[in-house]
Amino acid sequence: MKVKIVQNILSLNDEVALANQLLFQQKGILVINIMASPGAGKTTFILNTLKRLPAQLKSAVIEGDIASSIDADKIKKEARVEAFQINTGGGCHLDANMISSACRHLVLEQVDLLFIENVGNLVCPAAFKLGEGMRLVIASVAEGDDKPIKYPQIFASADIVVISKTDLLPYINFNLASFKRVISGYNPKVVFFEVEATNGGGFDAWIEYLVERTLQIRSK
Repeated sequence: MKVKIVQNILSLNDEVALANQLLFQQKGILVINIMASPGAGKTTFILNTLKRLPAQLKSAVIEGDIASSIDADKIKKEARVEAFQINTGGGCHLDANMISSACRHLVLEQVDLLFIENVGNLVCPAAFKLGEGMRLVIASVAEGDDKPIKYPQIFASADIVVISKTDLLPYINFNLASFKRVISGYNPKVVFFEVEATNGGGFDAWIEYLVERTLQIRSK
């Protein structure tokens, strides 16, 4: 019976997610669902990305946290883009209905890129579609290279895996080749980016890729 209840919840969520996806496609918006464990560097990654995007691309951010508006306030102050905060009040993930409600507070006609920072968690967010066009998982080298083995579902569902804090590699026992090999075994089409938040290393390749994908969406 419990399995049926969970399936029903996911089915209802998927219906709303599909409606979200159709809306985003209609508006020509590339939506990125960013997932990671707490402290992996989601907000820092978003900020570094926003600051490097071409001026002609307009962005917005939906921030998901259990409590507080710290991250949304930081995005607004440092990147000067529209940001909306969702507080789950204890929930371990965002769902499609939350995103649908949040979008009513955004001027979607003025958005090319929508970043959704999911709640810090490597389990729950993987099961809930939001209507996103791209799933991105951030893993910092400080977390260890065994995360894909312990949490296979979230890495298997990722379109992009960003390996963050790579400037720490000389000081940490992290097998980069093994990390990528395990994830590629789940999903051979996954794309990897390695970035350094402190000095911006690796962001040029990411921005080039992101701009190309965004322009493809806009041209449809």
